[in-house]
Parts: sequence; structure tokens; C-alpha cells
Amino acid sequence: MTYRALVITVSTRTAAGIWTDTSGPILVTGLSALGIEVTGPIVVADGEPVGVALRSGIDSEFDLIVTTGGTGLSPTDHTPEQTRPLLDREIPGLAELIRAKGLAAGVPTAALSRGLAGLAGQTLIINVPGSAGGARDAVVALEPTLLHALDQIRGGQH
Repeated sequence: MTYRALVITVSTRTAAGIWTDTSGPILVTGLSALGIEVTGPIVVADGEPVGVALRSGIDSEFDLIVTTGGTGLSPTDHTPEQTRPLLDREIPGLAELIRAKGLAAGVPTAALSRGLAGLAGQTLIINVPGSAGGARDAVVALEPTLLHALDQIRGGQH
């Protein structure tokens, strides 16, 4: 079964051409290695553009949307606030798994990520940290369960 994913990089500096996106390409490579058909990364500025991109991805019926960036504590980090209103059901275990993987990798600041995971209709949305290391940790953390989750969302058996 083929799944379609959208990767959204959230960074005002990257959207302005000041910074280079390192985490988005890592997610694209990692998801593609799982056999998922990936679009992106598309780059959007922090704030409302995140919600617009998420709604567009949901309307385009992607099976999975993974955002990278905007999950921390800086004044412009609002990815969870843009994500939460779109979710019908949260899946806290996935977000906890990503934080736990970062902590296990020796990154104490992984505990500061406020990333969410949940369902918006039939679309699984997962927020991951905006660093290259955070994106790598997220791919490793999600690999054992992601395809099973996507299958269940489509009505597959446990």
C-alpha cells in the first residue's frame, strides 16, 4: 500500500532565504526509505503560514504531514498552536516517543519540544523539532510504528 506524505519546514529565516533547511531533507529521505511517497519539503514562515500549509495538506488528502520546526520556546514558535485546532484526535504517544528518543540520544533540550501528533480527518500530523538531529531522532523513533499507524487509519487490522 502506498502512502503519501507532505513535509513542511517551519522557519521564518529559511523562508526568507537567510538560513538553509537541514531538517526537511532528512525527513524526506527517512520517510522515502520507508516506502512513503513524499512531497516537499515546502518551507513556510512561523505562525499563521503553518496553519495555511497544514490545511492545504489536509485538503489535498495526504496520509501524513510532518512539520519540522516551531516546536520550541522562542517567541515565534507556534507550530503546536497552529496544529492543535486542526486535530480531531491527539496521539500523544508519538510525540512522547520523539522526545524520548532525543533524550536517549543525550539531547537534554529534547524535553523542551512542544510538538504534537494527531489525526485531522484521515491525515496523521506529526510535529518534530527543527534541528537536523531532532529530525533524525524523529525518523528513528517513528520507523517501528509509522506504517502500522497509517494502515490503521485506513481501517487496517491491529
